[in-house]
Amino acid sequence: MENEFNNIVLVPTDFSDICQNAIDHGTEIAEYLNFKLVVLHVIKEELPKDVIIDNLQNIIHNIKKNSNVQAEFLIKEGNIFNEIHKTATDIGAKLMMLGTHGKKGLQYLFGSHAFKVITKSPVPTIVVQKKGFNKGYKKIVFPINDFTEARQQVQWSMLIAKSFGSEILIFQQPHKDPGIASKIKIASQQIEEAFNNNGIKFEIKIADKASDFADQLIGYAVSNNADLMVIMTSPDIFSPDFRSGQWSEEIMFNKAQIPVMCINPILTG
Repeated sequence: MENEFNNIVLVPTDFSDICQNAIDHGTEIAEYLNFKLVVLHVIKEELPKDVIIDNLQNIIHNIKKNSNVQAEFLIKEGNIFNEIHKTATDIGAKLMMLGTHGKKGLQYLFGSHAFKVITKSPVPTIVVQKKGFNKGYKKIVFPINDFTEARQQVQWSMLIAKSFGSEILIFQQPHKDPGIASKIKIASQQIEEAFNNNGIKFEIKIADKASDFADQLIGYAVSNNADLMVIMTSPDIFSPDFRSGQWSEEIMFNKAQIPVMCINPILTG
């Protein structure tokens, strides 16, 4: 049974500066997309409940003071990993913002690897580090490699591009295998057609080599002052030239701290 999605951005917080940055990003994108914002805190023993409520009320007050976004908070008890995913499903969130110091930095928040939190998420997740929102997601990097399904990646990229007036920078992986190279070329042509049909500004760059694609992708994003990268996170969509999990983690927690939208292709919508 397919999930029913509402125009809601979910942002988990532990009241750290990194999570506040995720809330700031979430507020901005919610305003651009005309989405509601829900801030979630899963209770731990360290803070009294009245302090938690005060913190959340202050967050919501500041959101409403500085934006036109409809916002509210939720408090849950239980396993943080499970409650985040359950809440996303229960409220029908369409998007989640996740603040992180890196793949190890979320341990104190989730009690699990950040990679697992993201790849098991029932909704697309934008991973945010310290980089601020600035003027929005004006330049979006869109990697193309051995896709089996890129529909959602295209849909989300177009939605954001239309909202922010963005340019999409397609970065395509070459491949020595003729069959895989042909598949990548066909995928690229279909994506270009979709962007052209929807009036999306884009350009295409082919990577220098098939190996070290993640490093090349990050370097390309940095050299173009990219504001967002949009990737699929399933192992099924990546070329056998590299281990997909390692590739995904390197992009998600990139040292340039560029926000990354991670989409799990098992989702619909």
